[in-house]
Amino acid sequence: MVERLKSGLIGEVSAEFLGTMVLILFGCGVVAQVVAGGALTTPPGGLGNHDSIAWAWGIGVTMGVYVAARLSGAHLNPAVTLALATFKGFPWRKVAPYVVAQTVGAFVAALIVRWNYTDALAKADPGHTIKTQGVFSTLPANGNPNLPVHEWGAFRDQIIGTALLLLLILAITDLLNTPPGANLAPFIIGLVVVGIGMAWGTLAGYAINPARDFGPRLASFLTGYGGAWRDQYGNFYFWVPIIGPLIGGLLGAGMYKLFIGRFLPTAEPEPPGRIPVPKA
Repeated sequence: MVERLKSGLIGEVSAEFLGTMVLILFGCGVVAQVVAGGALTTPPGGLGNHDSIAWAWGIGVTMGVYVAARLSGAHLNPAVTLALATFKGFPWRKVAPYVVAQTVGAFVAALIVRWNYTDALAKADPGHTIKTQGVFSTLPANGNPNLPVHEWGAFRDQIIGTALLLLLILAITDLLNTPPGANLAPFIIGLVVVGIGMAWGTLAGYAINPARDFGPRLASFLTGYGGAWRDQYGNFYFWVPIIGPLIGGLLGAGMYKLFIGRFLPTAEPEPPGRIPVPKA
């Protein structure tokens, strides 16, 4: 029994690692294409824009979930893991292994993006400065000094954005609600991320995932971005997309449980004439 449990957890963290890696390969990859590659086109900006970034991040989430869902449930995000442990009975003993696997997966993916786009990054930004730091990690106002967003404004934004994400993830995956059929949940969750990127991407780059930000930030720091921990104002910023999403995830999941989850019918047989509720 102990060996089965160990092998089961190994499979789960393996899935979290690979699923998160796939997510970040799409996410950081598209930002590298738009920011570094796009800076070298004539005229500049010829390889995509904010919308292509939002769509690629959403596709990354969808593909990452399809990769990992059978083994681990495809959290791919420490904020999701923490919220599910708090409100959905996910075992607390698995929280740390999942978070480590997610962060390492994001770190490895960012190293691959950094390696693949080495030439473009060096040409577009020889000093590896704040100009291309956003390829790997988020910044207040996406590094734009003309929009006066600082740590606490970005912190608020990350709480709200991640609360929305977790509220919707719980709604989409709750079998007692009206979940999408035909294994479409990963696709719908990907659309949620696209929507958050388009609606909540201005003030803090919609990290909404501590592993997504910290893993690539560390990778960039170790490969030449000496200012990776700071924002465009020189302030320590790395904590914002870690703490904000963890708080926001708990708030969003708690709201779903408070306003929706506790009122849903149980999985017991429904009275005649009612639509049967899927078994949990």
